[in-house]
Amino acid sequence: MLELVLGGARSGKSAFAEKQARLSSLPVVYVATGEAGDGEMRARIEKHRRRRPDDWRTVEEPLRLAEALTREAAAQKCVLVDCLTLFLSNVLLGGAEDEIGHLLAVLPGLPGHIVVVSNEVGWGITPVNALARRFADEQGQLNRRVAEIAEKVTLVAAGLPLRLK
Repeated sequence: MLELVLGGARSGKSAFAEKQARLSSLPVVYVATGEAGDGEMRARIEKHRRRRPDDWRTVEEPLRLAEALTREAAAQKCVLVDCLTLFLSNVLLGGAEDEIGHLLAVLPGLPGHIVVVSNEVGWGITPVNALARRFADEQGQLNRRVAEIAEKVTLVAAGLPLRLK
């Protein structure tokens, strides 16, 4: 089953996705797409690490997400991806746009329970620069495409989940 968890920054979407992974009662692999490029990001990553149970295995994969999911997904396993937003940033800044197509190609056929976290970025003002506008457009398109193939989609706002699909 593919499950998409959407929300704004600091909405509680990651905590909700982690709860869904725990409730699956399956062994969990946490696929982290963020990179600690500065002290503030290192602190965010550490906060997420401290929240995870000790028996969850972590795979750090900022760019080749389809490859990591293909390798890690299994019938009796839950794979939690946090998050598509950082993955997309890595892809756009790294000039690896083909990774988006690879991801969308493998997602529907993955075994087990896959929980994917992503930011809903389209509710703010139109960004002032071309790269930020492109990112917002691409993020919206990626979220829509994943939502189309997901069996379950949940929007988290102010820590409250709203089931969309």
